[in-house]
Amino acid sequence: QVQLVESGGGFVQAGGSLRLSCEASGNIFSVTTMAWHRQAPGKQRELVAEITSSGRTNYADSVKGRFTISRDNAKNTVYLEMNSLKAEATAVYYCNAEIWDLYAGMNYWGKGTLVTVSS
Repeated sequence: QVQLVESGGGFVQAGGSLRLSCEASGNIFSVTTMAWHRQAPGKQRELVAEITSSGRTNYADSVKGRFTISRDNAKNTVYLEMNSLKAEATAVYYCNAEIWDLYAGMNYWGKGTLVTVSS
């Protein structure tokens, strides 16, 4: 069984910072792309940032320059450093990863961590 467990969400005032973490555990041979998505109340889930196993990154335009995604391949962990937070960043943040065992790869999701930014 593979699990993705997020941590680091919470309450922060606008302009503040938070760091999210997500660790993959279980029957893992390799982890390719890892990503963070978010879903705000009443809105669809959207990609925030993603990072390949080689470190290539991609960001949503709305977070470029303020959020940084990184990963520790030895720990199967992905991070999201969020700075200069705005109220519109309030959402449940979900970790997503493509994880391979010896035979096949599957896309996995964490249960999410809530980020609340007060204006």
